[in-house]
Amino acid sequence: MKRRNSPGIITAIHGSTIIKSFLGIFALLLFVFSVSGVMTSLRPEYRISSDSVHTVANQFSGKMLFSLLANENHYFFNALPEGKQESVITNQLIKISTNISMEDPRSLLGRELPGFSIFDNEILVAGEGTNYTNMPYESSPPVDVLNEERDASLQNLDEIEEPEKGVANQPNQTTNGRKVVEIYHSHNRESYLPYLKGVTNPNLAYHSKINITKLGARMVEDLADNGIGSSLDNTDIMGNLNNKGLNYNKSYQESRKSVQTALATNKDLEYMIDIHRDSKRKKHTTININGKDYAKIAFVIGGNNPNFEKNAALANKLHKALEKKYPGISRGVMKQGGAGHNGVYNQDLSGNAMLIEIGGVDNTFEEMYLTVDAFTDVFSEFYWDAKAVDKTTGESEAK
Repeated sequence: MKRRNSPGIITAIHGSTIIKSFLGIFALLLFVFSVSGVMTSLRPEYRISSDSVHTVANQFSGKMLFSLLANENHYFFNALPEGKQESVITNQLIKISTNISMEDPRSLLGRELPGFSIFDNEILVAGEGTNYTNMPYESSPPVDVLNEERDASLQNLDEIEEPEKGVANQPNQTTNGRKVVEIYHSHNRESYLPYLKGVTNPNLAYHSKINITKLGARMVEDLADNGIGSSLDNTDIMGNLNNKGLNYNKSYQESRKSVQTALATNKDLEYMIDIHRDSKRKKHTTININGKDYAKIAFVIGGNNPNFEKNAALANKLHKALEKKYPGISRGVMKQGGAGHNGVYNQDLSGNAMLIEIGGVDNTFEEMYLTVDAFTDVFSEFYWDAKAVDKTTGESEAK
């Protein structure tokens, strides 16, 4: 004879289940509120920031997430290139947990060697011969050089004269007096060893008169020859830093004021170009094209600014155009940010802002002028082509 459970026993069992469920929900709510309370009571520097979450999320590409879905539904593999899965997720987990990338040995060395993290940048587009060992790098001058107003003696001044450009033809197109390009130099006293008597240390290649600003002046002339109006900001940024007792790493903060003033006072401005020189030696910064030595050019994009995608796209277009007409002249497009780098370079002020490195400490003005001419040649074609497209698009929309 089977024993039947009495209604009282069944009721007790149901009651016990309900109590356990209630206690479980209560414990969960208590845990959630406890964690929330701890997180909100922490000091700001110890809290999890949206930047941290964004950094972690950036480690996983859309393709990788798509691959994870494909593991559950194999039809998704058909949408991946050749049906292949993205790199193993364990590599990404290692990168997140240890900050070590299996594809970049610098991520390991950077944790072990003091100061190595300043090289923690990325090659977006590599030019001929460009790799992680010879990327553009701007060294800061020693404090005594920054604070001293005494310049090194000069030499080879006869080589500084600008080469004859011939009689400029009347440009077919013109901005009609409008200044659409702003040229400036955040490191305006960057100079060159061939002209500094007795100076052999690249970190000491600075001068108040013979410096990078000559390239800006040359670019203004070249742009005018192509019908493009531009203005050159001659603010002595390094002198201002000295007078204010500011460190060299505040250069972009100081030049930012000039750029903001230009944008506020000139509504025609479309492009901002900050011209620098690299601290790398001549073998990395020079190329011979058709029997002439040119200083190589590199594009540097700040990885920590909201216009990064636009800045990078512009630099990539100019890099390709330069390589087409002057093969090998461009070192490529580099992304810089994080520890040891500004990461913005005033490029957050415009999607058409760029920082270009022309030559290095060993290059001559003859070599750099040729490169300025080449860059301006390519930039002018790009500018007028873009205007033609804008005009055609505008006419189409009007119709």
